[in-house]
Amino acid sequence: MKGNSMLVKGRFLPLLVWIAGLLIVWEALSWVLLNVAHTPLAQSKLPYVHELIATLFQYSGTLLKEGAATFGNAAVGFLLGAAAGVLLAVLMSVSKTIEQLTFPYAVASQMIPILGLAPIIYGIVRDEQISRIIISGYITFFPVSLNMLRGLRSVDLSALELMHSYAAKPWAVYMKLRLPAALPGLFSGLKIAAPLAVTGAILVELMGAQHGIGVIMLRNLYYGPSHTYMFWSTIIIGAFLGMASYGLMSLIERLVSPWQPEFRPKGGGR
Repeated sequence: MKGNSMLVKGRFLPLLVWIAGLLIVWEALSWVLLNVAHTPLAQSKLPYVHELIATLFQYSGTLLKEGAATFGNAAVGFLLGAAAGVLLAVLMSVSKTIEQLTFPYAVASQMIPILGLAPIIYGIVRDEQISRIIISGYITFFPVSLNMLRGLRSVDLSALELMHSYAAKPWAVYMKLRLPAALPGLFSGLKIAAPLAVTGAILVELMGAQHGIGVIMLRNLYYGPSHTYMFWSTIIIGAFLGMASYGLMSLIERLVSPWQPEFRPKGGGR
């Protein structure tokens, strides 16, 4: 028990110190801009941390409600995009022909800038919820597919030959060998895509949606210094949603594949 407590403290103490140091430097720079440099609209450029925290608490209900709308739609798109990416990766690993036919188009699809694609999708669909789901899924499927395919092909050849020597069925090879071997690659793709899915959903909301953290962000961007702290609050909530999605994927990875080296206890002690 004591060892676990020391381990948690060793992991989180440096992070807490780093965050505290960052906030102190932020507050000091804000004071310098306002009182020493006399920078015009100083609080718009770098607001006081204590005022920002007060705004987060004051409007916590609104920020949580709109953040939940953003996160919910991003999560649906993320799940659909991840499922499509996994399916495409499995099909490409099964057939070289399918890979040659589909992979170039998958790569080409990623050449379209999201900043240009989002208004096109929103203009066609005319539904903010569906648009957020489509963009989040679009962002998700490629990194998941690419990393999953790499994982499926990272199987040790000796293990594959052993499965064949026992006359294992193709589905058995996939379920017992290829899929477990592909899990690290899959979660690498999921951890890359999860924050991007949130960003994609927020980007769609900037196109003229009615609900979501991006809507509050846009409303407070052009209304002068009085709305500065609310605007920065939406930035922080958006960043928190991205970090939360990454952390959730990391937690699921730890639960699903605890055998990975980075999840094993350090040292030889019991």
